[in-house]
Amino acid sequence: MNPRLPYVLLVGAAVIIFILSCMLLSRGGRWPSCESQPGVVEKTGSTSQSLVFADLTAEEMSQVVRYLQGQLGVPLVDASRAKPWDNCIASVDLQVPAKAEVLRFLDAGGARPPREALAVLYFGKQPEPNVTEYVVGPLPTPAYHRDVTVQKYGGKVPYHRRPTLRGEYEQLGVFLETKAFAAAPTFLREVLEYDGTNVAFQTTVPHGFQSGDRVTWFVLFQNVSGFFVHPVGLEVLVDHSSLDISQWAVSRVFYNGQYYRDMVQLESAYVQGRVSVEKVRKAPWDGDFSSMKPRAAAAAPFPLQFEPQGPRYSVRNNQVLFQGWSFAFGMSVSTGLRLFDVRHKGERVAYEISVQEALSVYGSNCPGGMSTRYMDGSFGLGRYASPLVPGLDCPYLATYVDTHSLSGSLRPQKRKASLCIFEHNLGSPLRRHYSNLQSLYYGGLVNSALVVRSIATVGNYDYVWDFIFYQNGALEGKVQATGYPSSSFLHGDGLRYGNRLWEHTLGTIHTHFVNYKVDLDVAGVKNSLVAHDMAFEMTRAPWSPEQQIERPRLTKKVLDTEDQAAFRLQSKMPRYIYFAANSKNKWGHQRGYRIQITSFAGDHIPEASSMERAISWARYQLAVTRRKEEEPTSTSIYNQNDPWTPTVAFADFINNETITNEDLVAWITAGFLHIPHSEDIPNTVTVGNSVGFLLRPYNYYDLDPSIYSHDGVFFTSEQDFTTCEINPLACLPKTASCLPNFPPFTYDGFRNM
Repeated sequence: MNPRLPYVLLVGAAVIIFILSCMLLSRGGRWPSCESQPGVVEKTGSTSQSLVFADLTAEEMSQVVRYLQGQLGVPLVDASRAKPWDNCIASVDLQVPAKAEVLRFLDAGGARPPREALAVLYFGKQPEPNVTEYVVGPLPTPAYHRDVTVQKYGGKVPYHRRPTLRGEYEQLGVFLETKAFAAAPTFLREVLEYDGTNVAFQTTVPHGFQSGDRVTWFVLFQNVSGFFVHPVGLEVLVDHSSLDISQWAVSRVFYNGQYYRDMVQLESAYVQGRVSVEKVRKAPWDGDFSSMKPRAAAAAPFPLQFEPQGPRYSVRNNQVLFQGWSFAFGMSVSTGLRLFDVRHKGERVAYEISVQEALSVYGSNCPGGMSTRYMDGSFGLGRYASPLVPGLDCPYLATYVDTHSLSGSLRPQKRKASLCIFEHNLGSPLRRHYSNLQSLYYGGLVNSALVVRSIATVGNYDYVWDFIFYQNGALEGKVQATGYPSSSFLHGDGLRYGNRLWEHTLGTIHTHFVNYKVDLDVAGVKNSLVAHDMAFEMTRAPWSPEQQIERPRLTKKVLDTEDQAAFRLQSKMPRYIYFAANSKNKWGHQRGYRIQITSFAGDHIPEASSMERAISWARYQLAVTRRKEEEPTSTSIYNQNDPWTPTVAFADFINNETITNEDLVAWITAGFLHIPHSEDIPNTVTVGNSVGFLLRPYNYYDLDPSIYSHDGVFFTSEQDFTTCEINPLACLPKTASCLPNFPPFTYDGFRNM
């Protein structure tokens, strides 16, 4: 034998192993990248038409500011630096055109409505300080402005109703640190170990007990991560009703269950040994128990969704197209996420769907907690839309949209990636059936829906706002609450008002209520409200008359007036309630869209309360009224600081007008009770804290429109369901065996704070 032969064989074997390894790696270890394919997107109108609803651009906002600075004849101070006695621009937002004008433009070839802005100005430097609202236009080059305050609200808006600017809160912080705290140096140093930096404040609202008050409790916390659950027991009531900051004063102090006239009295009582001191253990900077830093090391990554052939939806300017759906979206500085001109299969279903308000009413045995009623629209659900984290707040490969707002400053603020749009496979069938009787087959449709999302962080709470579009023509509005629970210092009978969350932390009981405006236009503007339900009727069995049958039957009722269509929170509401069109489907039924509410709300506040009218929308789980341009919203940003004389009282919308064959609006309220518990530490989860509503086609179509979806699956026992031609699921190993292109992670949430 040739002595070189073994070496030759070894070399040959090595070459073969190398080649095979390369082949395996190329086939199994390095999949091809996913390539976008031309999407199946149905055209449903001009994308340029949706711009009639588009948010103001940063340049348009700046143009409005420059115009007002040059035309009003009074100096306008930057709101971020304004004192209470100054004039300033508080906010600039889109002035949505009148519906009739928009419909003439969209549907009848009419002229495009002029593009206008709504500017809210604080006039503190006037003999009679007030808040004034101006409509400014036409954009992008303003040439006129008109005062619409009296037209909208029936009179001037008193200055004390103005939402509190960030600058005023900063001025209050300076007052507390330099004036109030200076009166109690010994107490603060020895009890709170105060060093000028280790205390955080949380404000309460409304400011007092009657119209004209501007008196606020400030609750003190340790200034650490998650400070909301680190109360120190001290709360200070500040009267800042005067426009002269030098006249601000402490009017009451609370510490560990005891009230004092002011900080001077607290200091005196402490020095004399007459204060019951409860020292709080100093927390580290990360908050210790309130830290959201994971307690476990990273492991295998969680499941991710991707689109093997690219997105099946399109986003152009402010319009979205998806599986027969089209709509325009926007972000109001006060009310947040909103939709316009919502269409399915080319036909308008809703003219407007928008968030209106988020309300929380708190209980406690501490003054700050017991007096808190947050109306978050006053702070700004759109203004506080937070930048979204890819892969957590939304799927990593979602489409992220930047938004702009001008509020509390002369310069527009850009919030990168503060709105996201994505298709979401819910991991369950939208519909399916497995037949094992008679014929053998399987048919179904994956429940893949489009989601539009924004998340507003208002103080301690984060609200996840979703609008979800399903392939069967249903649309869902949903909100999930997370963030930190608000807390009080645990003392005395505190456990009557919540649960103990940590050594000195009382998680305070509170409610959540959210209100939506749903302007449905079902097969036209004119609709009626119809209720269907079920009742049992007793009947004799026709084939056996001696036997009785309890038979469910359909009940029907047309709700003719606004009073009939206003359903109180605890009242029984028909289980099927829908907007009915004047047209019928193939089977002779009025075409309709049903409203289905998911809510666990209790009482919002006793109606005898002096402030209840300001939140009277929360009396009703559903109220349907005639649409009026002069009733655009269920509340007002001015209601928060003067709920005793509300600028807008929703209860006045309901005055028994006829609602048969009219342009109607549904005002929907959903809510839940939150009793914070130990699992709310470090913070609250979204699971179980979700409410909202569904809009579902009810005899609107002749059959389920999702049967025309490209995602449908059907095969029989006689077919070869392993082939792509018969079963598209069998194609997945080929069509989805690719690597998605994940762009580098970016986040802009900490810029330009």
